[in-house]
Amino acid sequence: MWNEARLINATANLLMVLAVLALLAGALLWVVRLPAFDIKRIVITPTSEAGFQYVSPDVVRSAIAGRLTGNFFSMGLQEAREAFESAPWVRQVSVRRAWPNELQVEIEEQQPLAYWNENQMINTWGEVFTANRAVLDESVRLPQFYGPEGSESLMVQRYAELGQWFERLGLGVDQLMLNNRYALQAQLSNGVTLLLGRDPGAETADPQAGVPGAVSFGERIERFVRNWPQAVDQLQGKTVERVDLRYPNGFAITLAQVPTPVNSNKKR
Repeated sequence: MWNEARLINATANLLMVLAVLALLAGALLWVVRLPAFDIKRIVITPTSEAGFQYVSPDVVRSAIAGRLTGNFFSMGLQEAREAFESAPWVRQVSVRRAWPNELQVEIEEQQPLAYWNENQMINTWGEVFTANRAVLDESVRLPQFYGPEGSESLMVQRYAELGQWFERLGLGVDQLMLNNRYALQAQLSNGVTLLLGRDPGAETADPQAGVPGAVSFGERIERFVRNWPQAVDQLQGKTVERVDLRYPNGFAITLAQVPTPVNSNKKR
């Protein structure tokens, strides 16, 4: 009888505790759903001290409009981060809550290095992204890269290597093209096209990673850089269209065709 009474008391106490917990849970659920905790302010700041060059906070807010769900307590920060990273010119984002109804968003914007194929761009990390090119200032000149999918990092690496070589001649690389057989050609800022041959990055297990150190055709490029000033003097002002560096002991120069003069003294 005594044990039965103790059991009844214990059960009653347990039920009372469960009831109190249920009331507390209901009250807590009611509190966290109050409109006071709806996200009312989104603060967007750049990671760079220089501020934004390409990202517009207003455009970002428009891009994520309707995509953020939940309030201060229930919003998923991972989902929010993905929404912000889908905005134009945004590379990476960190998102955190600020009491009681604010989101603080820090944005790392894309740093464009080159145009990529037809409609995309490639950033300084070798990543492809899509954004409105009209945002770029008219004074900004980017090289054009063409290459197969998966070769982005390799192209960035080659661009840096070639730029170091041709800087000695006061020239830059305006265009870099890698075909499906990994043959590389470059167009210099003086309009000359260089045929460089098959890129050694194609021989690696991961062509996107390229080959450590100097490229295997570095000797060809070094020979061209060393002999180009003398070749220009010998050409006496003739326009060079193409230079083929694929020869083992030299390079071949193709001159631009001279326009045929129009004869204005035709018989009538």
